[in-house]
Amino acid sequence: MQVEGALGGDIQAIRRDSDVISARQSGRQIAERMGYSRPDQALIATAISELARNIVNYAGKGEIEITPVRRRGRMGLRIIARDHGPGIEDLERAMADGFSTGNSFGLGLPGAKRIMDDFDVVTAVGEGVVVTAIKWMGR
Repeated sequence: MQVEGALGGDIQAIRRDSDVISARQSGRQIAERMGYSRPDQALIATAISELARNIVNYAGKGEIEITPVRRRGRMGLRIIARDHGPGIEDLERAMADGFSTGNSFGLGLPGAKRIMDDFDVVTAVGEGVVVTAIKWMGR
């Protein structure tokens, strides 16, 4: 996902449930300051929650980076979730609705992908996961 420029943002360490809440609140606040509608603010916060929860549940620790970006004159909010955990063994399966290796409904990655405009996952077994997602304004 090529963007013209990042415009300053926030990086949240993710290690426990309280960090998930903090990252979600930070994302919502940044989206509000940027002028996103309330429904889009809620979608962004939900995507951040799903990605941060995956870090806590599967990697134990990582970070969420929340950054306003611009591409071809259009503003967006980029979320990067990164960890150095076990990685995803079968990414195609992990992106399928209903698949879960934990005790969840398996809505995390596919749900986050549906509510964001751009979504990319890079993973390697034993090396971790990097998810990059962008919600563009006015879409």
